[in-house]
Amino acid sequence: MGGDFGPEVVVKGAIEAAQAKGISLLLVGREEEIHQELARHKTDEISVEVVNASQVVGMTDKPSDVLRKKKDSSVHVACRLVKEGRAHGMISAGNSGATLACGMFVLGRIKGVERPALATILPTEKSPLVFLDVGGNVDCKPYHLVQFGVMAEVLAKDLLGISHPKIGLLSIGEEEGKGNILAKEAYKLFKLSSMNFVGNAEGRDLFAGNFDVIVCDGFVGNAVLKVSEGVAKSISNILKAEIRKSFLFRLGCLLALPAFKRLAKRLDYAEYGGAHLLGLNGTAIVCHGASNVRAIRIAIEKAVEFVTSKANDDLVRGLKANKELGLFGKRPKT
Repeated sequence: MGGDFGPEVVVKGAIEAAQAKGISLLLVGREEEIHQELARHKTDEISVEVVNASQVVGMTDKPSDVLRKKKDSSVHVACRLVKEGRAHGMISAGNSGATLACGMFVLGRIKGVERPALATILPTEKSPLVFLDVGGNVDCKPYHLVQFGVMAEVLAKDLLGISHPKIGLLSIGEEEGKGNILAKEAYKLFKLSSMNFVGNAEGRDLFAGNFDVIVCDGFVGNAVLKVSEGVAKSISNILKAEIRKSFLFRLGCLLALPAFKRLAKRLDYAEYGGAHLLGLNGTAIVCHGASNVRAIRIAIEKAVEFVTSKANDDLVRGLKANKELGLFGKRPKT
């Protein structure tokens, strides 16, 4: 029921994913509205079940209010379906704070994880990169960033196939000692860890492709993500405006059209579906609020990949076996 476009986009994207992947769907929300959308599509060859949820979470709803007052909201019900084993994972394009809260308190956290984090896959000049946290936790402690790194390392191994991910910490300079107090303290802990920590990453490193994982707090990560989306969109608009100014430019554009299409595909957020909510006892993906049909379809396909590769099982095992979770928790061992 969430997202800027509601059931119209979500239902169509879900149907396309089910047709492509041969999966069963549970569409959670107000039955009447969902059935109206389903009636517009051919669903004979797929398995679709509508699960009623009478309440809808708005973008201005506080996560605490959703937990207490909207237990029959679509995001709350969807989390329960995963908890009960009726679904392998959930996808939401709605209020990310509410999704995070329901995930934490309904699905529960993996043992040792204090703060689940939102991790997204970003395109770079070389290969995709895991970037987190992109909005799950705006206020973090240094050891939270280390935990994010541990979780992102597992994701990079399972989804991106990188055997020994290079992990960087986002800061204002590559040298040790650069950054605010959070970055400086986190740097010290990363150096003590068993991860392949290669140092600080500056903003210009984000898309260069020299890191496999870049970690920061959710306030910085969300701002960076939205700035990146804005820059990509503005460059596209400026380029289109310049091309229209001259017939020769338009002719040249026709010759370069295949390259432009490939570039647009690499930069399109829809290509990466959504952000994985890492650290929960279950699979959850949070989509962009402005997700179109294609973004929803890809997010569901990514969830299928996450489940079939048993990435969350690997995450649980990896975190339980990782000494850093105990070493860098609230009460560090000495």
